[in-house]
Amino acid sequence: MKRTFVLLLVVSLLSACSYIPFSSPKESLPMTLTQASFGKTTDGQEITQYTLTNAGITAKVIDYGAILTELHVPDAKGNVADVVLGFDNVKQYETESPYFGATTGRVANRIAKGKFTLDGKEYTLATNNAPNHLHGGIVGFNKKIWKAETLKTIEGPAVKFSYTSPDGEEGYPGNLAVEVTYTLTKDAELRVDYKATTDKATPINLTHHTYFNLAGQGNGTILKHELELTADHYTPVDATLIPTGNIAKVEGTVFDFRRPAPIGGRIHLLKGDAATKDPGGYDLNYVLNNQTGNVALAAKLHDPSTGRIMEIWTDEPGIQFYTGNFLDGSLTGKAGKVYQKHFGLCLETQHYPDSINQPKFPSTVLKPGETYTQTCVHKFYTER
Repeated sequence: MKRTFVLLLVVSLLSACSYIPFSSPKESLPMTLTQASFGKTTDGQEITQYTLTNAGITAKVIDYGAILTELHVPDAKGNVADVVLGFDNVKQYETESPYFGATTGRVANRIAKGKFTLDGKEYTLATNNAPNHLHGGIVGFNKKIWKAETLKTIEGPAVKFSYTSPDGEEGYPGNLAVEVTYTLTKDAELRVDYKATTDKATPINLTHHTYFNLAGQGNGTILKHELELTADHYTPVDATLIPTGNIAKVEGTVFDFRRPAPIGGRIHLLKGDAATKDPGGYDLNYVLNNQTGNVALAAKLHDPSTGRIMEIWTDEPGIQFYTGNFLDGSLTGKAGKVYQKHFGLCLETQHYPDSINQPKFPSTVLKPGETYTQTCVHKFYTER
């Protein structure tokens, strides 16, 4: 497994020689951090949007849900486009959002039947994705107002969001203090760092849930995007997307992205199931080859039409690949764009789904005296 990962990494680095970053050291692109009102919630609370610029990229985040609302990235010709799906008002994030750009937790992804046992006690959670629990529950971290602190770091402008989830919130044990920091670096990277502590043992599995479209938000499907994943295995699931507990090889399956391949090349083979209201498409967890706990390359996404490339680096053991299967044209996003099926994709770095109920999976339990940390880096450049 380690030899395979090293080989993939070497090939990636060699191929990078044919790509160029957005700026060179000789250029002096502005690095700024500003803030402005993003409107008010339905109960009258003011929401603030923070705009970070660096290395030719602009990122916008809000303190509602610690959400990434916009990410403007140049293409190979220098044309800039917003490459993430979302809304331009708070109301839609409150009432319509399928986790666009959100920080999801206390536990991202699914927990089977909304139940788990920890230290001999059974806990019951909301089954908001019947019959399972999803992304922290009915009012997860994506619907909380976080405390924001602006930072100017050596790497670039940053915003740190903080939230304390009280004991019993959404059924979870322990008072959990969480920090999520967005940094836009001089190397054209959007870096997301997580930190958490608790006063009682609790499961935790945070992730960043942005829907990407490197052709620009609302500009067609992601089916022609080319994806490469440094994963030889995945976790098979049942009809409700709960892992069976097995670890299977991707070789010889529709799930094999060890070499770059168009996302739409085999997606038609994933037809879905009307009985379970599964519209078809990719929605599964990949077991990353890197299991050292160090930050390493997990995914590489390329849009041939614009030349934009995004790499994702993480220290997490898994990555959830989702192709926006439930987008159906009922949502109107930024600039009046209507989001149809497969108009965006998610690459969520995290622990495996239902890990709290799967003893063979890496543990998601955080105990008092321990500190949870996670880093996810989105690096952008273009094809020469």
